[in-house]
Amino acid sequence: NSFVPRTNTCGELRSAHVGQKVTLYGWVQYQRQGLFLVLRDFQGLTQIIIPQDEAHSHVRELLSNAPVESVVRVTGTVSSRPLGQENPKMPTGDIEVKAETAEILNSCKKLPFEIKDFINKSEALRMQYRYLDLRSFQLQSNLRLRSRMVMRMREYLCNLHGFVDVETPTLFKRTPGGAKEFLVPSREVGKFYSLPQSPQQFKQLLMVGGLDRYFQVARCYRDEGSRPDRQPEFTQIDIEMSFVDQAGIQRLIEGLLQHSWPEERALIRTPFPSMTYEEALAEYGTDKPDTRFGMKIVDISDVLRGSDVRFVQNALSYPHGSIRAICIPQGVRYLTNKDLESLKESAKSQFNQEIMEIIRRPDGSLKSLLTKFLGEKEQSELIQALNMQEDDVVLLAAGEHKQVCSALGTLRLLSANLLEAAGLALRDPTAFHFLWVVDFPLFLPKAENPTELESAHHPFTAPHPSDASLLYSDPTKVRSQHYDLVLNGCEIGGGSIRIHSAEQQRFVLEEVLKEDSKVLSHLIEALEFGAPPHGGIALGLDRLISLIVDAPSIRDVIAFPKSFRGRDLMGNAPDYVTPEELEPYHIQVAWPLEEKEAKKN
Repeated sequence: NSFVPRTNTCGELRSAHVGQKVTLYGWVQYQRQGLFLVLRDFQGLTQIIIPQDEAHSHVRELLSNAPVESVVRVTGTVSSRPLGQENPKMPTGDIEVKAETAEILNSCKKLPFEIKDFINKSEALRMQYRYLDLRSFQLQSNLRLRSRMVMRMREYLCNLHGFVDVETPTLFKRTPGGAKEFLVPSREVGKFYSLPQSPQQFKQLLMVGGLDRYFQVARCYRDEGSRPDRQPEFTQIDIEMSFVDQAGIQRLIEGLLQHSWPEERALIRTPFPSMTYEEALAEYGTDKPDTRFGMKIVDISDVLRGSDVRFVQNALSYPHGSIRAICIPQGVRYLTNKDLESLKESAKSQFNQEIMEIIRRPDGSLKSLLTKFLGEKEQSELIQALNMQEDDVVLLAAGEHKQVCSALGTLRLLSANLLEAAGLALRDPTAFHFLWVVDFPLFLPKAENPTELESAHHPFTAPHPSDASLLYSDPTKVRSQHYDLVLNGCEIGGGSIRIHSAEQQRFVLEEVLKEDSKVLSHLIEALEFGAPPHGGIALGLDRLISLIVDAPSIRDVIAFPKSFRGRDLMGNAPDYVTPEELEPYHIQVAWPLEEKEAKKN
């Protein structure tokens, strides 16, 4: 209550304050029959008794007629609630304040929606009136938890481990590869700035500059269009260190998260488990596994290798062919035929992958189109390999290894959602399962042209020391020193040890990625002036906080987020500008004909 005229907040009064005269400021949460109202501020709620005597008729009239969400000041005396009228659900439920004077500081007009967490409101309406939505308890709680965590992170990095907080520019130039960047016009004809998708180059240059340890709560920008649960502007905890290896970065981040972790959440234990990219793909079908539940992908190629099933033999004849399956516990009991068909359709539409189901009956026998081709020994081995119990359902896929694993990985998550919707507790909502995923490939074939390569992470990632020679002979086989941090199946951070050799960086850009290295000439030249070995990581702050508070969207942990389509519905941005405003930037808008006509009208 420093620097302000209130004596207390609306969330702190208790029985110990009975008899004290207090002044409270807040919003009218609700008012009942001119007898009492509930006053709310950032910290909580306090019940205010409206005086009924003639001496305080002005106060009674004022408070009785104050619209909901009006801002008021109330001065009065704290008293105990009458016996039996206490409210154990309210921290201030043992007391009330008998109003003596009051003032309406600002009256509220008719609201577009009620300021209550349990009232359903469309997200578009919430974002249009975001300043009202911010008054909700949940958003207040989310933003305050975010603030506390960031402060603890600063404390850990700067005070305990000697990091330097450095602000890097937001007006820069295009970076080859990676996500699309927003362009900002300049007054030089035909020249544009780019908003950085991360401070990647700057933090490496800070290491060349000898800062040794850098961090920043960095604003980043990516023009990714309409991608669900993504924001065109977002925040990351950006970190870089000199003379560090992968294990050093991992221990730093584990310590950072332990130090900043909210006390009210379940404890996290370190060190976090680690898994290679290949292991993650083989067991979970994704490079960001949700390890809170089982249902791992099982390789049953050897079990079925001797069978006469044509599609099995066809799949195993491919160079990377395999037969794999997941076992859905109690699938018969919790999944309908419609559910199983939808799972098969998902595999078909997303991955062009056929799925065969196998059910274990209560008598222990198997029900499937496959079983007539399998002997008792093979059926028994199949049951053992998949640890099938009564009423379990197995989804089997055959084909190219990566496609099969990716399809089953997606079905694993969809099945978990269906099981939980049907009432089976599978994933503990209070559990936090961290996982390091390491040994990613350094390069991947481009989706639009598989004969060309692109960086799996970014072009500054160093090759794995064991694979360094392959960089020049067979770059497709090179593993990287890239590591991702995964929490409950979501990637919340990624980083790498960087290339610190100018010669190697130039080779990767020009010979492997076929990029023009002149765009990065400043960085390559810097590497020639005694660049130290260095590495770093960036944690996605929005994603991390949303997982901690179990928010349905990252928009629920950002004060002023953009919509699904990247629009600010409150301020109506982006917006048109006049030709006169564009003139200094030498830009003219070429309107499509229909938009030109619409603009005229």
